[in-house]
Amino acid sequence: MTQGKREKRGFAAMDPERQRQIASKGGKSVPPEKRSFSQNPEMAAAAGRKGGQSVAPQDRSFSRNPALAAEAGRRGGSVSQSDGKRGGNAN
Repeated sequence: MTQGKREKRGFAAMDPERQRQIASKGGKSVPPEKRSFSQNPEMAAAAGRKGGQSVAPQDRSFSRNPALAAEAGRRGGSVSQSDGKRGGNAN
């Protein structure tokens, strides 16, 4: 691969107005009456609980090792705050 600036391709190469047109279709792809989670919050909550239970308890490393979970949280927080690309301010 060559060093230096790469040319934009695909979506990134389109003009901003065309990008907005395409991106706006994402929220309109399913009619509101068929968006079951927006119509039924209980169903959304049940799906979230079910997703959390899909891994056997012995395979849930964070539930078995709170120190590991705490360390991952600290690392993630410090990376996102110092990175500047993930939503933190890059003064």
